[in-house]
Amino acid sequence: MNTIGEYLSLKEFESIIFSNAKIDISKIVLDRVNESFDFLKEFSKNKIIYGVNTGFGPMAQYRIKDEDQIQLQYNLIRSHSSGTGKPLNPLFVKAAILARLNTLSLGNSGVHPSVIHLMKEFINRDITPLIFEHGGVGASGDLVQLSHLALTLIGEGEVFYKGERKTTKEVFEIENLSPIQVEIREGLALINGTSVMTGIGVVNVHHANKLLDWSLKFSCTINELVQAYDDHFSEELNQTKRHKGQREVAARMRQNLSDSTLIRKREDHLYTGENTQEIFKEKVQEYYSLRCVPQILGPILETINNAGSILEDEFNSANDNPIIDVKNKHVYHGGNFHGDYISLEMDKLKIVVTKLTMLAERQLNYLLNSKINEILPPFVNLGTLGFNFGMQGVQFTATSTTAESQMLSNPMYVHSIPNNNDNQDIVSMGTNAAVITAKVIENSFEVLAIELITIVQAIDYLEQKDQISSASKKIYDDIRAIIPKFKEDQVMYPFVQKVKDYLINN
Repeated sequence: MNTIGEYLSLKEFESIIFSNAKIDISKIVLDRVNESFDFLKEFSKNKIIYGVNTGFGPMAQYRIKDEDQIQLQYNLIRSHSSGTGKPLNPLFVKAAILARLNTLSLGNSGVHPSVIHLMKEFINRDITPLIFEHGGVGASGDLVQLSHLALTLIGEGEVFYKGERKTTKEVFEIENLSPIQVEIREGLALINGTSVMTGIGVVNVHHANKLLDWSLKFSCTINELVQAYDDHFSEELNQTKRHKGQREVAARMRQNLSDSTLIRKREDHLYTGENTQEIFKEKVQEYYSLRCVPQILGPILETINNAGSILEDEFNSANDNPIIDVKNKHVYHGGNFHGDYISLEMDKLKIVVTKLTMLAERQLNYLLNSKINEILPPFVNLGTLGFNFGMQGVQFTATSTTAESQMLSNPMYVHSIPNNNDNQDIVSMGTNAAVITAKVIENSFEVLAIELITIVQAIDYLEQKDQISSASKKIYDDIRAIIPKFKEDQVMYPFVQKVKDYLINN
């Protein structure tokens, strides 16, 4: 059980989302939220507070009558529930709810405690509101997408529940839940923030870390297949570069390959003084896609780690407007809802995931091109050359998918379009950036799945399964349980999907 109340770490956040850990709300949070709510209610009686007794955005110049203030919040939620496109993955939505809950728990939003209680129940009971991909410009936060969350909290709209799309009203009746009490600014506090882009971002970082780990392991195995020399991932070589990511990748490669019998030492072969031939049959050093793995994956590792740190700061921050400051008895108006931090990190993340995908595609091409590797048949075809096709067909898919990711890696961060009567004259497009990054990540899993099938086919052709490292052997055995060694042509897409699922879930 995770108790929401103090600083929520990225690791704790991920355990709630991916391990279905339950959450509870601490007394500290409930007291803090109550105090914030009571203060705002009293403070706003004779003052002009944005979104409490004024309209929204460019309509903030209009005073709202006391008797209309509650209806104002309902109007905001309903009118902004205007998303389109595909429904967001329920995992993204659950992460968005948690991010919003943690933000509101800080006591800077003036919401009624019923909001905190119901969001907790959504997480613990796996009730995920219907939220669409399209709609948010990332400032004032994720207005449209968060409105779909708020819509379900007031008992309207639709949710996903036990794998089915149902009306919120129906699920509330099943679970014996009641809608929130809208009091003074529940509408604005719920929708005015960065929680959807942040929630998607956390899931993206989680999956990007998996991709990095798989890419590193596959790179190690390919180095084994070609019996590469060990100096390019040696501590001595990589310590001459100061980058922490490069050093860590090299160290992880050494760990993965520690018990391999295939990796060679240069001093045993090329430094003996016995090499007298004019043209060396064996390569003196490998292609970049095998030799430069620490230098390629190093910056990717550092970018993923930095994105995780920024996301952790964001979901532990107050990111709505205005900010309720009980301690100083003041309400501050500003722009904490602006999503530039997340937008930029998502753009950087999708760029490095695309580079990781490009590395996989080049390694795949290396294995499939017999003229380059000089040890494998064309397309790692274990059947009859000319009659059978091996991995030829799936290479097209890997190449096409990589190309799509390259195109999608253009940044959203610099694609601000003024809107909202130019009140929002420069925006982040953070949710778009996060959604596109998720697509690039999914593409990468597909390309790596194709690469992995090719690797295990190559291991069998070279009869090396008893010589590769224990780390590589574990992967080999897992994949061979999904797709046995094949010589005859077969329909590949079901196997690619199963291997992709394996990569995502392990």
